[in-house]
Amino acid sequence: MPSRTISGFLKTHFRHFNSAALVDAAQGYKDLLDSGGKMFLAMGGAMSTAELGLSLARMIREGKVHAISCTGANLEEDVFNLVAHSHYKRIPGYRDLTPADEEKLLASHLNRVTDTCIPEEEAMRRIENHVLELWKRDDASGVRRFPHEYFYELVREGTLEPYYEIDPAGSWMVAAAEADLPIFVPGWEDSTLGNIYAAHCVKGGVKNVATVKSGIEYMMRLADWYMDTAPVSPLGFFQIGGGIAGDFPICVVPMLEQDLRRDDVPRWAYFCQISDSTTSYGSYSGAVPNEKITWGKLSAQTPKYVIESDATIVAPLVFAYVMDE
Repeated sequence: MPSRTISGFLKTHFRHFNSAALVDAAQGYKDLLDSGGKMFLAMGGAMSTAELGLSLARMIREGKVHAISCTGANLEEDVFNLVAHSHYKRIPGYRDLTPADEEKLLASHLNRVTDTCIPEEEAMRRIENHVLELWKRDDASGVRRFPHEYFYELVREGTLEPYYEIDPAGSWMVAAAEADLPIFVPGWEDSTLGNIYAAHCVKGGVKNVATVKSGIEYMMRLADWYMDTAPVSPLGFFQIGGGIAGDFPICVVPMLEQDLRRDDVPRWAYFCQISDSTTSYGSYSGAVPNEKITWGKLSAQTPKYVIESDATIVAPLVFAYVMDE
């Protein structure tokens, strides 16, 4: 009889090459959780605009993701989609767009991410209007917070609820706020709201640039969280894409060991990266996991997986397997 579950289908048909790597990595993820371990998720790319929240939110609510490192774009774009979904424009034939077509999208205030255009007014400016009030309030009172904490307040206080255009069950940021999930956002200034914050600092609306905390402070908080967590529960690292969202948090281990000279730092207990980068020792995204051993991030015994494929296809399948769907 053919399996009627996603995980059953994967076990039956995903037997070789990248498909087998997917099943092995998903089973390793489950094994780590079953042994009392926890999973740290690093998310690069445009996964929020790809609506990964539909599966990631469930993973968070079911206690299968315990902390997240993400780009500033992924942090905000899940919330953009939450409040402006009906105004998004999908362009299936985006490969055929001419420069003139792109100019028309710009004139319509539609910012394209591959096949999906984010509406500036309904998404970016709507959130700006509310978060600016929080920035100014903190600036006036001398309070300093991390970028994700402003989103948590907007969600928890119900400020954005009148604008919800999707079921909040499909928003990973709503799930994270409900769970008070630790989030780390290196390089937040490289995001739409990071740019907007800089603009308000230039104009003088925000007087103290340091009102929003920095990436260095995120690393300090991550160091504390890692040492509170990894010695008690083996901690895995599940990486979607490459770049700063992955490189920043995985470096906390050698920082603790080599720079702070601590001798009680556990290595990451599991590692998986979904990547479509060409295997190369000249790039971080294309480096095979064994290279991380030389940096003190992983050990020779750490289970290591690389799934070379499109994360928008692979990540929801891995999550479905982990959730026994």
